[in-house]
Amino acid sequence: MLPLSRARRGLSRGQLARRRFSVRWAKRLLPALALALLATVVFWPEIEGNEDRSRVSFRRTVQPRAEGLRVVEPRYQGVDELNRPFTITADIGRQPGGDQILDLEEPRGDVVMSDGAWIYVQARTGRFDRPNNHLDLAGAVTIYHDSGLRLQTDEAAVQIDAGSASGDAPVAAQGGFGTLTSEGFRLTDRGAVVVFTGRAHAVLEGGR
Repeated sequence: MLPLSRARRGLSRGQLARRRFSVRWAKRLLPALALALLATVVFWPEIEGNEDRSRVSFRRTVQPRAEGLRVVEPRYQGVDELNRPFTITADIGRQPGGDQILDLEEPRGDVVMSDGAWIYVQARTGRFDRPNNHLDLAGAVTIYHDSGLRLQTDEAAVQIDAGSASGDAPVAAQGGFGTLTSEGFRLTDRGAVVVFTGRAHAVLEGGR
């Protein structure tokens, strides 16, 4: 028989009680620590995202953006270089920042001539330069003259104080002379002279 290398010593009652206590708490603490670590891994991106959003919100608060002026049914009145009155109206007018440039929706304008005749313009959108009395029109632009002349085009620039208008988009004209189409137009002398530019095609009435 081989001799015992070392005799085993038995544990005392107090040592056994402490060991049982340690094992029992280890069984409770280890799952709780594992659950807390797992929750940290899962929710950490959300925590970081909330911090980023907070920083962005703070920057927007300390750097506010100025809003432009918006007016419903604006109306602007003035006189041209010959002291003749003109009026510009629209459904909506916007004035970005402090500029005197007005963006207009459904703009309309009319100028009264010295002899009592008038010119009327309308379009879907426009930009009115108030200091220079310049009006840019776009979209279904229509120009009426009291003589019966009507011009239709997609774009036109109107110099109100000079009583002139021009455009390089295709134009269709109708009046007492008949009908005419061209690649552009120039209206001068407050509607007394209209020059059609580019290729033009006319259908005259009354033997003219």
